[in-house]
Amino acid sequence: MSDTTTPRGGIGRIVAASLIGTTIEWYDFFLYGSAAALVFNTLFFPSADPLVGTLIAFITYAIGFAARPLGGIVFGHFGDKIGRKKLLVLSLLMMGGATFAMGLLPTYDTIGVWAPVLLTVLRLVQGFALGGEWGGAVLIVSEHGGDKNRGFWASWPQAGAPGGNLLATGVLSLLAAVQSDAAFQSWGWRIPFLLSGLLVMIGLWIRVSVSESPVFLEAQAKAEAAAAAGAKEEAPVVEVFKRSWREVLSAIGTRFGENISYYILTSFLLVYVTTHLGLPKSTALNAVLIGSAVHFVTIPLWGALSDRIGRRPVTLIGSAGMAVWAFAFFGLLDSKSFPVITLAVTAGLLLHGAMYGPQAAFISEMFDTKVRYSGASMGSQLASILAGALAPIIAVELLKDYGSSTPIALYLCAAAVVTTLTVAVTRETRGRDLARGRDEKPTAAPAVPAGERA
Repeated sequence: MSDTTTPRGGIGRIVAASLIGTTIEWYDFFLYGSAAALVFNTLFFPSADPLVGTLIAFITYAIGFAARPLGGIVFGHFGDKIGRKKLLVLSLLMMGGATFAMGLLPTYDTIGVWAPVLLTVLRLVQGFALGGEWGGAVLIVSEHGGDKNRGFWASWPQAGAPGGNLLATGVLSLLAAVQSDAAFQSWGWRIPFLLSGLLVMIGLWIRVSVSESPVFLEAQAKAEAAAAAGAKEEAPVVEVFKRSWREVLSAIGTRFGENISYYILTSFLLVYVTTHLGLPKSTALNAVLIGSAVHFVTIPLWGALSDRIGRRPVTLIGSAGMAVWAFAFFGLLDSKSFPVITLAVTAGLLLHGAMYGPQAAFISEMFDTKVRYSGASMGSQLASILAGALAPIIAVELLKDYGSSTPIALYLCAAAVVTTLTVAVTRETRGRDLARGRDEKPTAAPAVPAGERA
């Protein structure tokens, strides 16, 4: 038991395990989004109108989001009961297995309607796994890290999102550069999906070596003592909705503009640049590649800034900035210039990072330990259905109906305004001691975790 009570290797090892795991999981998830925009519309959902085929492909993309709240409930329940680490290992296995299987699927021309059916089932497995991944990854870091630098440490698993997108887009860009369109369409698209099997093995090797959260172990001991004394405990998800529903709503609103902006800046961008502007797919892929690299580096910087000035001010910089940038973004894309398109994507992702960097600590600090996995997962994954799942679909439909980017810019602006208003009325959480309840008074100065001692 000793190896589960002391952080093995310090906070740096915990952060590395979470970052690598989330990067691999997001690689798997984003790979589908990129493939939906580039090849799935013809291979699995053939249609005479390219935008219609893309729209159908994005609907199955959204189905993955629909499974995320269920994953959040299931993983959150057991994560609050038996620990964060075990569930993180399971989520990685499920995600990687589904992605690898996608690379083996026959297409519509081979097995007809069963091709999109099987693809959709695997997408549901992806969504279910990712619904449990985010909460566990950010919590195990948040609960190992100290109060003073939690925003910085907890932002590293967040960097797994652009890290995964960077990896997925990079692999697709490389294949697009060395293959003909016909070869990529025929078999080249399968390579990134099959590569997931190797990446998962690497992620598991690192993830199984970390220790369980000491904050969780302390809360678990208290719960066991209370149960031995005859106290009756409700399921975490029931307790969340009874006592922490305001925090769930705050988490949803905090993620709303961030989620919509990210999928428009990355996934929908591929459709807009290739289908609407008629540019090569390499233009969009390389722009996202460069933007994601900057995004990856700057997310922890935004998290560190939130440790200095608070979670709310940093998030508001991003959401208010995105509301304005929404209009400039599409204007720059319409230039059809690669450097200008890259600037548009990179600046947008910088503003997104200001919302995303502090988010892990911000949402973690909203909930008490015994329901933190459930509460954080439910808030974040319900936002994913309302925001990220629908964003590419709504954007494609608006483009199809109006043939203009203005309605899409208005949609993106409105989403950013929702997050701005939500964060403006949510209380600051910076500096909260996660080992005690929100209404408990501190009895002593919190101990500094071993990994953060000088």
